[in-house]
Amino acid sequence: MKLTRLVGECDDGDCPTVYATDRGTLAIQGDRVTDHGLTIPAHETLVEIPVELVRKAFRDNLI
Repeated sequence: MKLTRLVGECDDGDCPTVYATDRGTLAIQGDRVTDHGLTIPAHETLVEIPVELVRKAFRDNLI
């Protein structure tokens, strides 16, 4: 899978980031959420990113 960085909170890749994939989907890098109380499949996970990161991506017409 090829990832293209759309927007992030820093330039070194060690912070919340939104990527576009070559599959027409988004990949999100963020802090893993473990105290959610949900039952989710083993192949999935929840991540947390700042709302402002998504707003910036929309404002900049990246997604």
